[in-house]
Amino acid sequence: MKSFGQLTNEQIQREDDFLSRLMGQAGMEDLAYFEADLSERQKQVLFEITTEIEDTENALRQAEQLIQRLKKHLEQLKGLQRVLSK
Repeated sequence: MKSFGQLTNEQIQREDDFLSRLMGQAGMEDLAYFEADLSERQKQVLFEITTEIEDTENALRQAEQLIQRLKKHLEQLKGLQRVLSK
């Protein structure tokens, strides 16, 4: 009876042989290209997400500043209304 380690090694060898026949050398190059392309796409998506986060934070800050200016203006108008209503 074979040990578990021997059976595992044989299984790994069979899988390696199968993949080698299935993919061949060109297939391995395609896989390497695909992996590099996938990595590049991931970097691009992360960059786009980071840019979108920064843009959204800037827009939020601007909106908050606008709200503060509008509140101040509203208080000024209410003050004028009070003065002129007397």
